[in-house]
Amino acid sequence: MDHSIPPPNGRRPVAYLDKPFLTSPDARAIRILAEFLEPWSHFRREKIRDTVAFFGSARIMPDGPLGNYYEDARVLAKMIAEWAEQFFNGTHRFVVCSGGGPGIMEAANRGAFEAGAKTVGLNIGLPFEQLPNRYITPELNFEFHYFFMRKFWFAYLAKAVVIFPGGFGTLDEMMEMMTLTQTQKLAKKMTLVLYGSAYWKEIINFDALVKYGMISPEDLSLFHYADDPATAFDILTDGLMRYVQPETVELPAIAKSRSPQHPAGT
Repeated sequence: MDHSIPPPNGRRPVAYLDKPFLTSPDARAIRILAEFLEPWSHFRREKIRDTVAFFGSARIMPDGPLGNYYEDARVLAKMIAEWAEQFFNGTHRFVVCSGGGPGIMEAANRGAFEAGAKTVGLNIGLPFEQLPNRYITPELNFEFHYFFMRKFWFAYLAKAVVIFPGGFGTLDEMMEMMTLTQTQKLAKKMTLVLYGSAYWKEIINFDALVKYGMISPEDLSLFHYADDPATAFDILTDGLMRYVQPETVELPAIAKSRSPQHPAGT
């Protein structure tokens, strides 16, 4: 709306229908809040209690370099989705969640889709690569503008995370989860799996971080390595059963997220 021209009836739209205002810098806080509330309403409506998050590169394709990781992510996601069916009691547990795009993200959503399960995609608007894949449950296909709100929903709902090879985005998400776990900012225990030990040990020298005193030796126990779907599945499900009581954990509730009796959130 051109604010220099009075509307025909002399009345301006109410603020929450004023698109120029809502897209202006002055309304940034409202847009941030919308990226918090809109997913929350969908998760509650779809009865999503918690997730298993898959991170990894958008560039890994089934028939390209490192294509074996695509197939492994698909297989692992299907295994997790089928295993999680036993915990359904009016709400969905350990739902496979990805960043919503192609590559490893598509593979994760595809595996859960092939298992007949609901699956979440937290997509982000980027200049290239990032378009929602076709395997996401439509009601759980989200589009974010703010990276930090997208990462909030990854961390808030996830009870476990598996990290496949990736670049800057994957490293950012992985380090975010490791930092939250290390600093105990998550009101829950988190199982972290680095999938592809050869890749990750070449990319990040965790032992050097210990050597130079940048992390403590015990920080190396914050995560596990896996090189095949069966091993990753065993680590993830063991952690989920050890840290989570599927029959007692309630729906995510922001007001309860700091309570030790309700370890669902951050």
